[in-house]
Amino acid sequence: MTDQAYHLIGVMGWPVMHSRSPLMHNYWFSQTGLPGKYVFLPLEPHRLPAALRSLHALNFAGANLTIPHKLQAMEIVDEVDPVARKIGAISCVVVRDDGSLWGTNNDWLGFLGNLKQSVPEWRGDAGPATVIGAGGGSRAICHALLSEGAPAVRLVNRTRAKAERLAADIGGPIEVIGWEARHDALDGAATVVNTTSLGMVGQPPLDLRLDALGAEAVVADIVYTPLETRFVKAAQARGNRAVGGLGMLIHQGPPAWKLWFGLEPKVTDELRSMMEKSILGDG
Repeated sequence: MTDQAYHLIGVMGWPVMHSRSPLMHNYWFSQTGLPGKYVFLPLEPHRLPAALRSLHALNFAGANLTIPHKLQAMEIVDEVDPVARKIGAISCVVVRDDGSLWGTNNDWLGFLGNLKQSVPEWRGDAGPATVIGAGGGSRAICHALLSEGAPAVRLVNRTRAKAERLAADIGGPIEVIGWEARHDALDGAATVVNTTSLGMVGQPPLDLRLDALGAEAVVADIVYTPLETRFVKAAQARGNRAVGGLGMLIHQGPPAWKLWFGLEPKVTDELRSMMEKSILGDG
């Protein structure tokens, strides 16, 4: 094996050592037999431009980006694909043969892959969707829901101006709803998604009453620590289908591999179990 045949990828963030991405991608290196390694790349924001520009010289095929780099990278890479431009954030960078950098966003694909595997009968066009939060995650989820035919997205956020900016950037039938009306925004919704960090370990829970939630509504949370937030558990207790965010992290991986290596690794029960154990502190 030549050195050039050893494939390097990594995740850039600050902080980043909590990420489960290396566990997942290194499982796929083992599964596919492709020689390589996925590494942590802890980077303070001011170091991001130099780090991205160094990827080609260091023989990296690409990288994933997490908080706080997804927006800044838009101004550094050579080309941003239309989806990432619309969402306004890059989650995946591909290093081209000539050293140029191409950025895209796979978060929305991860969200859809998770929902479709966990709730096979889910349909985006089944009715309106209610989305809580207006950050980078929300942008990806709103794009995903509209791409699947959601007739309307009710966007609930504490800061109305931020939600209105998102609605203008993404386009389509997005209705901004004030935080005080969040409980009623569940009435008639076919899909409800929490895209905030509320409910994450160390954060306060999401304050959202589920009284108006229909029996057939599907609930999702992009938080994966804990594996099931109080919001997800409350929806399940009412009989709703509800999924946590771990599957979203897992399902954004195969599209990235297809871009980096022309391979699409499998999302297996073994992988999910391994990641669940890691999050629970048993792995």
